[in-house]
Parts: sequence; C-alpha cells; structure tokens
Amino acid sequence: MHDYPASFPVARGMRRHFHFYLGPTNSGKTYEALQVLQQAASGVYLAPLRLLAMEVRDRLMEAGVPCNLVTGEERHWVPGARHTACTVEMMRPDQVVDVAVIDEIQMLQDEARGYAWTAALVGVPAQQVFVCGSDAVTPICLALLESLNEPWQLTRLERKTPLILEEHAICGERYNRARLKGKLQKGDAVIAFTRKDVLTLSARIRQWGLSVASIYGALSPEVRRTESRRFASGEADVLVATDAIGMGLNLPIRRVVFTTVHKFDGVASRLIGPTETRQIAGRAGRYGIYPTGFVAAVEADELLHLQHMLTTSDSAELQQLPVAANWPDIARLSQRVHTARIGELLERFSRQALESDLFHLTSAEGQIALGHLIDQQAPHMPLADKFRFSCAPVSFDKRHEMDYFIQCLKAHADHKRRRLPEDVAWLDSSGPQYLEQAEQFSQDISLYAWLAFKYPQTFPDGELVPMLRQRVSRYIERALLTQAGYGDITRELYVYG
Repeated sequence: MHDYPASFPVARGMRRHFHFYLGPTNSGKTYEALQVLQQAASGVYLAPLRLLAMEVRDRLMEAGVPCNLVTGEERHWVPGARHTACTVEMMRPDQVVDVAVIDEIQMLQDEARGYAWTAALVGVPAQQVFVCGSDAVTPICLALLESLNEPWQLTRLERKTPLILEEHAICGERYNRARLKGKLQKGDAVIAFTRKDVLTLSARIRQWGLSVASIYGALSPEVRRTESRRFASGEADVLVATDAIGMGLNLPIRRVVFTTVHKFDGVASRLIGPTETRQIAGRAGRYGIYPTGFVAAVEADELLHLQHMLTTSDSAELQQLPVAANWPDIARLSQRVHTARIGELLERFSRQALESDLFHLTSAEGQIALGHLIDQQAPHMPLADKFRFSCAPVSFDKRHEMDYFIQCLKAHADHKRRRLPEDVAWLDSSGPQYLEQAEQFSQDISLYAWLAFKYPQTFPDGELVPMLRQRVSRYIERALLTQAGYGDITRELYVYG
C-alpha cells in the first residue's frame, strides 16, 4: 500500500472542512453535530454501533428528515432520502454529501476496528465533516489533516451537569454481599463486566424488591433498545449493565455503581483505564433529568482507582493511524507472490511497511486466523470470496460462532443453499432456560443477514431475517425477566471460593 489517502480519490478531489466537537459524556457534542446534520440538504452519520445508527435514523425521521439505515446486516431505504445513518464500516467513499458526522473518534484506539475511523477521517466525501468524541486522539487527527492540507476548527465542550464521586464506598473497606443490599436506589446503573455477573446481579436485585433492566454485549441492538426503554420509562428501577452502556445509550441514570474495576480483556484481568472509566461513569447525571451525576464503588480501594482515572489525562499514546487491508491490495499482492491462500496473503500484507509515518497496518490477528481457517475448509474458493469471508463479523475465539461460520462457508464453497431455520420450538416459550442458546441464535442470524447481502443465491432467506430476529429478541426479553443468575458473581467466587 503506497499512498493510503490516494485510495479515496473523491475525498482528495474536495476541499473538506473539519469541525471537532470534543468533550466528556453529557457535554452535548454529538447533539450539536446532529443539529447541523438535520438541517443539511444531504448527510451521513457514521456510528460506532448498529444501535446508535438505528437511534439517529429514528431521530431524523421523527424530525421529518427522510433517512436511510445501512449496516452490515440491514438496508432500509426511504424513498427520496438524502441522509443515511450507517455503521462506520459502511461508509461510502464515492457518495458526496454536504455534512458527515463521525462519532466516538476515540475508537481509533480500538485494535480490531480502529481502521474504520481512519478510513472515515481520510475518505468520507463531505463538504463539512463533524468529528465527535473524547479528546484522547486529537493530536494524531490534526496531524493527519495538516498533511492533507484540509482546514479544521476545534471546539471543546464541558459537561452540562457536575459528576461527583461519592466519598465512601458502598461496602466500606471490603466488599460484602450483604452490605450491598438496601444500598441501591431507583435510577442506579450497576456496572459489571461479564454476562454472568450481569445476569446474577439482575436476579439478585430483583429478589431484593427492585425491578431491573439488563444490558450486556451478547444482546442484540433490538433487545438493548427494549431494556433501555424499560429503564427510561421507569418500568425498571435499576439498570444492570456491562460497559456496553459506555457508548451511545442516553439513559436517565442518577448514579453509576461499579461492582468491580477489573475487566478481562481476552488475555488477562486488568484495571479499567481513564477513557473507559469516563465513558461509563459519565453516563450519570443525564442533562435535563438530574442536576448532578454520582459515581460509586463497592470497595474503598476501588473508589480510589476511580478517582485517579477520572482526574488523570486520557490522552492516548497513538502515534500512527491504523489501516487495514482492502480487496485491491490483496489482489495485487496475490498476483505478485502467486498464491491464492488468503491467510498467507493477509499475514504477508500485515508485515508490510507503509511509506507514510502517519499510518500503520493493523495486526489483524483475528482476520489472519480466519483466513487460515478458510484456506483449510474451502481451499478452492475464489480469492475474492475468501477475502469477503475473512471480513465476516465473527469472533474466532467463540466456538459456537465459528461452528456456524464454517457451516456457512462450506455451503457457499459447495454451491449449496443455506436456509434459515423454519421453526425453533422454544422461541415461543416463557422459561429462561434457553437464554444462552437464544443469544447464540441471534449471533447466527446476524451472520446470515451479513452474508445474505453478499451472496443472496447461497443465503436466500434475507427477507425472513427481521421476523425471525424479532421472535428471538422477544424470547430473550421474556427470559431476562425471570432468569435466576449463577449464584455468585466473579468477585464472590474469588473471595469466598
């Protein structure tokens, strides 16, 4: 890859103007940008999550602005619409608009997806580009714009409501399960970092007499929206959630209660850092609902950690912007080294050096691992198809997702149609015993929807996805209300085990 910016010729042929709206949560930065987008003749909102794209699309439609919704899994076209809300990976580098909004710019730090924010910065073809998020990655963004000779202005916003860290930990010096009982209040968001802990705490708090909404990463956007509405409407007294609430969910939270400050990052347990602490804690004190937001911890030393993270700088040590392989790059490399093995090509590409000091190639470990699996399972599939499958939204370390991925891969390689299940017996039941199975099924549906847009001949049931997804979501919502959790949360197993 020689000249990365040149791979976006439409943007290079424009004189774009950048506006940075930077600040903490509850500062109104995205609101200000969306006001401009709403008034524009044409525009695009680039979201970090499908859920956020859905929310902004609904907001524009309610304001009388026709707006399309485009994500990896769905396309909702509105006749005459000149606005689109989409996930950042679905950015169209060939479609010129008046205004673009790039949200949560600090996601440039994300190892797996940061490349999509680089592509948006370099390549979104808009006359006016609004960049929203925290101040963590501002220096490298400005260095990029200086190199592109594109003008920018920067506006820093302050929180609209104060955020106060409580003086005393809820359980005192050491965590104790019994001490937590009776200390939770209506409007609290209780934070855990695993699905099992969220479900266990949700069940326990219900037994204590409070109604609960639950949000965690394995839930589909549709279920998260339902749970959010239950909490926002007052139907649920307390929200129990992972850091999934740290991005985009505008909820009427009075106090954020951290039940732990440790998070497993896929390799080991680590303390949460300043950016994620602020993203989560900052959800407290929703402007216009509460005059003040509060942050609490269950142990005294955890309170000290939160205090440190909320007061220390969250500037990222990001020296270069992440860039990922695209199909033309891989096709050229294949011709040069005479191989159609996608795993080898992705590995070779990731070791290349870029000519610009501003960019670096992502490690792409997950995509490379997926590439080697594709070569093993479908060695004779055309290289272009191999590359598309290597970009599939699956987690290599999740056995169920990989099993379903391989089934879909082999179906395409063998030119066999793969249908959605016609009926699943437990979907209309009321018991919670199939909750994990339903979450996995929801992931399968998402992959099928993604593939159906690319290969409708192999995956012909794309039109049936919304109805099936709705049934699965409704089952999960019912199950969340009655599931019994897992007895102990992680820290209790450690303390009492």
